[in-house]
Amino acid sequence: MLEERLHDRIHLRIDSDGVAQVTLDRPDKMNALDAAMFDALLAVGERLRQWPGLRAVVLHGEGKAFCAGLDRGRFAEMAGGQPVEGGLGRLAPRTHGEANRFQQVAWQWRTLAVPVVAAVHGVALGGGLQIALGADLRYVTPEARLSVLEIQWGLVPDMAGMALLRELVRGDVARELTFSGRMVLRGEAVQLGLATRVCADPLHEALAFARAVAQRNPEAVRAAKRLLNQLYDASAAELLLAESVEQDAVLGRPNQREAVAAALAQRAPVFTDPRP
Repeated sequence: MLEERLHDRIHLRIDSDGVAQVTLDRPDKMNALDAAMFDALLAVGERLRQWPGLRAVVLHGEGKAFCAGLDRGRFAEMAGGQPVEGGLGRLAPRTHGEANRFQQVAWQWRTLAVPVVAAVHGVALGGGLQIALGADLRYVTPEARLSVLEIQWGLVPDMAGMALLRELVRGDVARELTFSGRMVLRGEAVQLGLATRVCADPLHEALAFARAVAQRNPEAVRAAKRLLNQLYDASAAELLLAESVEQDAVLGRPNQREAVAAALAQRAPVFTDPRP
């Protein structure tokens, strides 16, 4: 098991079953995004990417909220005309593959090899919502409030929000949420596609899901995520070929044979961790 704190903003715990809990831990500011939080999110993403036994990740916030978005102090700097990190010349360069550093804090959950579940309570606003959208699944409380809030500050979503929204909601819904910045309340998040389901205790449900995934063939889980990530970008022909390629890479390997043997014997499987 591993427990560590990164940049005084993120608490990381990885249990012996390979399930990681990533906790945004700035409760006095509703886990708002300041420079240290961006650094911590990037650091924890890299830490997880290199962890050999990683099976699944649960992402949640400490205190009263998941994440309230960009720290208000940053907006005060903008209103006062002070230079703010992230101007046009600083956003356009790609620093993390296809993304810049601000986009990477949300996009990294999509590209991480294993499933990621966001457990959302309180609010997920602006950049906080974009981080949650990067997860594969979003479990939310009945009282959670979600918003594409950037328009309130005269901005557009720029933390991979557009790339993530396009597969979750209809185009007109994305436009309505982006142009209005309105709050999405109660079960509407599921209806619109922003949330997977409403739970009384999202963290409990997310951990249960992650631990169930941890009992599956890790090579098959990672292959499935690679395929699912292509659903909205690849053509039918590309997806059909990708299915075959991924299945060829899994079929008959020791972990796949162990999955069959364990299922037939009605026992818990013992898998070998894939390389990061």
